[in-house]
Amino acid sequence: MALYDAETEQKMRQTLKQVNRGMVLMWRLGLGGWLNLAPRVGGRIMVIVHTGRKSHKRHYNNVNYAIVNGEIFCTAGFGPVTDWYRNILNNPNVEVWMPDGWWNGIAEDASYIGNRLDILRQILINSGVAANMVGIDPKNLSDEYLAEITRDYRLLRIRQTAARTGPGGPGNLAWVWPLFTLFLLGRMLFSPRHSKRK
Repeated sequence: MALYDAETEQKMRQTLKQVNRGMVLMWRLGLGGWLNLAPRVGGRIMVIVHTGRKSHKRHYNNVNYAIVNGEIFCTAGFGPVTDWYRNILNNPNVEVWMPDGWWNGIAEDASYIGNRLDILRQILINSGVAANMVGIDPKNLSDEYLAEITRDYRLLRIRQTAARTGPGGPGNLAWVWPLFTLFLLGRMLFSPRHSKRK
């Protein structure tokens, strides 16, 4: 059962691509932890870095997640046509940026595990207001209705393999902040108005 028509879904996908770019930039600027400060509103957010199945380039996607029995799960809400999901099926080696660390992992499709619906419900709850904005109330929907509207969703489990450090991860653009601060300070000190006051 579709909650919205194909045209609306396409618009949502385009909007989410723009939101994704902004959120990934925030992570790269070292602000990923800030995105997770109010999970009831903004959700619990991590970034998955994956390899394009055609381009072989690195791609970044922010997703909501849930930790269940020590394992990390996320979902591809647009189902099997979701680009990042298809990339991960092709190459399950991923990087994960979380508020408390950065690591390599192996992703696997867990769409058919026994407690799928419970995990999906928790991920949707962990999306903050996002699920409600698309018409899903994960706290109050019956199991039957939730199963129906998430039938095409794909569930992924990510297993941590190694901790990461060094360049290329979250915060790799944090150097922008001191430079930006110096620029603003220079503008304030050497602006024409400041010079006239002297």
